[in-house]
Amino acid sequence: MKKLVTELRPAIASTVIFAVVCCGLYPLVVFGISQALFHDKANGSLIVGKDGTIHGSQLLGQQFTADKYFHSRPSAAGNGYDATSSGGSNFGPTSKKLADSITQNLADYRSRNGLSTNDAVPADAVTASGSGLDPHISIHNAEVQAPRVAKARNLPVEKVLELLRRNIDPPSLGFLGEPGVNVLKLNLALDDLSTTSP
Repeated sequence: MKKLVTELRPAIASTVIFAVVCCGLYPLVVFGISQALFHDKANGSLIVGKDGTIHGSQLLGQQFTADKYFHSRPSAAGNGYDATSSGGSNFGPTSKKLADSITQNLADYRSRNGLSTNDAVPADAVTASGSGLDPHISIHNAEVQAPRVAKARNLPVEKVLELLRRNIDPPSLGFLGEPGVNVLKLNLALDDLSTTSP
């Protein structure tokens, strides 16, 4: 019995020490460093309006359907941009459901943006991203939507395109991926433009 207690004592002591260090001190140090050095990123990269209202995160897409807004790419996450159900459709290239959904998305996109049935459509306008939460659309997709947005807001198309160009995000680290447009940030900039326009 004495030998058992002798062997248990260091095991219990090391368990307590590791619990305090790994479950208490380490998370507090990481939290403190992230808050001090990367405050915005550590708190979700939130987009906060001038009045202090949180409009969302620049890392997560949102659904926009009104003609006065740029529309996000389709989402297969839950009921659309549901962060708790992140993921793609998992349909393969031979899936009839995938083909049907792309055909429907093509028809909807062309109809909304006043395109003819043989006009080319950007791929990201009719297909979902792997996560279903992508906040960006391609520059070409945004340019196709610009005339619809300008008409709905009674603005010159060139003014909308100029705002679009000012809101292009470069590739990650300057070379990973393609430049894109964050839909939420662009739409908020549009709302600001509309309220300041005469």
